[in-house]
Amino acid sequence: MNVITIETASLGDRSYLVHADSVGLVIDPQRDIDRVLELAERAGVQITHVAETHVHNDYVSGGLTLARVTGARYLHAADEPLRFDHHAVRDGDTFAVGPMNVAVHHTPGHTPHHLSYVVTSGDEPPAAFTGGSMLYGTVGRTDLIGPDVTDELTRAQFRSVHTLADTLPGETLVYPTHGFGSFCASASSDQESDGTLATERTVNIALTASDEDRFVEQLVAGLDAFPKYYAQMGPMNVAGGGAIDLSAPAAVDPVELARRIHRGEWVVDLRSRRAFAASHLAGTVGVELGTNFSTYVGWIAPWGMPITLLADDSREIAEAQRQLVRIGIDRPTGAAHGGLDTWAPDADRSSYAVETFADLADQPDATILDTRRDGEYASAHLEGAVHIPLHELIARIDDVPAGRVHVHCQSGYRASIAVSLLDRAGHDAVLVDDGFENASNSGRDIGKIRT
Repeated sequence: MNVITIETASLGDRSYLVHADSVGLVIDPQRDIDRVLELAERAGVQITHVAETHVHNDYVSGGLTLARVTGARYLHAADEPLRFDHHAVRDGDTFAVGPMNVAVHHTPGHTPHHLSYVVTSGDEPPAAFTGGSMLYGTVGRTDLIGPDVTDELTRAQFRSVHTLADTLPGETLVYPTHGFGSFCASASSDQESDGTLATERTVNIALTASDEDRFVEQLVAGLDAFPKYYAQMGPMNVAGGGAIDLSAPAAVDPVELARRIHRGEWVVDLRSRRAFAASHLAGTVGVELGTNFSTYVGWIAPWGMPITLLADDSREIAEAQRQLVRIGIDRPTGAAHGGLDTWAPDADRSSYAVETFADLADQPDATILDTRRDGEYASAHLEGAVHIPLHELIARIDDVPAGRVHVHCQSGYRASIAVSLLDRAGHDAVLVDDGFENASNSGRDIGKIRT
């Protein structure tokens, strides 16, 4: 049995191709299935089964399209209200994929109908594909369905992880889908996991908590905001994610670009935050292309807002487009590449200052805006800072103090998006492009709300 991991760093998720004797099973595929097909072809594997652990909340699944393209059997929990043809499975079911045996386990918690798949082959250690249930050191968050069922799902998560751990041998290899930066993960463990069940029994917060009530208290206390686009993912996955189009977006000329900016559409500049700060088209939004790009565009931009992409290179446009399609933003309304002088040589430009925390030491009266999430702010913050999380900034723009504001986050990435939004709205903002571990260099006291 061989397991090929397909990493999607931009969402903090993993998909898997499990194969033996030239036949394979794909678990929790992302929407850009060309990556899966390429790996299967390279390994000489025919994909005969595609399995979902749950209806995903953080991305649009590529499972339905992959099953249709390959002719594979598409497995989903029998109790899900799906609107497409699939092969329904439930707790206790087993099926063969070549020489591999796959057992279905109901592991509710992250979602009510969540499944885990345990794959065995001969004398090899079992492989448990746990989706959003048992993660490395932790479990999937339990508040995505709604606050009225969070306690119930948290208790179900505790029990299902214990049941799975009690059922399988210690040498079992654990392969979660979430937990690599995904907002679907919950409170983290202080200890590292080597991916075996034996280690999970000693480090996983669900398996080391003194009892169920203590686990519920610990897990719920660690839950913080999650991207608002998650509300769109469940319904899209219940309906069935369609095939994607990654062809280049339509080119946008300077005149049309100006019209889109004037209409208030999101014209997104993918360049580095320092390049954007130095000079950018007035009215554009700076979201540096990186591993968090799609998360924050999907979180902050109004859902359904037309999005135009700007970049130095067409390859950056293609990467941004691939990241966006994974969260259901199917087609940018256009794009331009080649740099500022190509996009709009005669258009108005804007810029703003960039500082570090040390620069604030010489500005004792500076107004500071902290754009981190509530939990980050509670653990440590600069005394006197105004706190508006980035994902609340557009709705709370009137709460931003008048005059010059110095904007920071944990690393500079979110602050750079915030400053671009403030600049777009006519505020005088300065980007503090620095790690919060250097916050003490500002000369200000560090406060905490809880320990």
